[in-house]
Amino acid sequence: MKCERIYLKDVYEFLGADNANPTLDVYIPDDASESKNAKPCMIVCPGGGYAYCSPREAEPIALKFVSEGFNTFVLTYSTESYRFPTQIREVAAAVEILYKNKEAWNCDISKICIIGFSAGGHLAAHYSTMFDCKEVRAVFENSKPVNACVLCYPVISADLEVAHQGSFLNLIGHAPENQKEEDYFSCDKQVSDKTPPTFIWSTSFDEIVPIENSLRYATALSRHKIPYELHIYPYGNHGLATCDKMTNDQITEVIEYAKPWIDEVKKWLRLVL
Repeated sequence: MKCERIYLKDVYEFLGADNANPTLDVYIPDDASESKNAKPCMIVCPGGGYAYCSPREAEPIALKFVSEGFNTFVLTYSTESYRFPTQIREVAAAVEILYKNKEAWNCDISKICIIGFSAGGHLAAHYSTMFDCKEVRAVFENSKPVNACVLCYPVISADLEVAHQGSFLNLIGHAPENQKEEDYFSCDKQVSDKTPPTFIWSTSFDEIVPIENSLRYATALSRHKIPYELHIYPYGNHGLATCDKMTNDQITEVIEYAKPWIDEVKKWLRLVL
């Protein structure tokens, strides 16, 4: 397997600010079949409330999809004091890098999926719905869409009734000040006919990010007739990641129950990509 770390500011000097140093970790599997067919791609956005990028939702996720024949890319995006649109521009940069290296990495750029966890799910959904927003197009005039999206216990809505408020405080520096701002950062309000097919999973009693976030996004997809798959597991805490010992110290029956999400996503991706 080829592994490489790309510093986004080495490719695009205008990205990041001050000490921000976003990276894209590249995992290109060896092709044991010796097939010359281009491979689908997966961009991984870890969670962390826009305060940090959780390592539990980074390389362990990439390795799960490398084994399925995906070229995978972990985006460690800017966090802490770095506000919107820093992060969504970094996703756009990652997509551009895939396009630029499609031959060297044998990437099928018609099969790019983005997967996000918690706040990373918000980033994935935000890019999926707003890849061509003015803030992105200001620096990437021809920003590209993704072809599928996977959201894992995602932050979606900025509505104070259901929002993970810490994520939005970190992303925009304050709570939404009016309805227009709330809608702009609520991914369910940005779904359109251009939104890609989406897979969503969460747990019923997530005490960190209420299940209403996933339900609102699924409802918006349904209204726009966007193909989607929704899995809500009855139990389980927030941040289950791979649901195995790679990312959890103790494995309980509750955690094991949600473990099939990875295989379900793999089946779904074979269908939609």
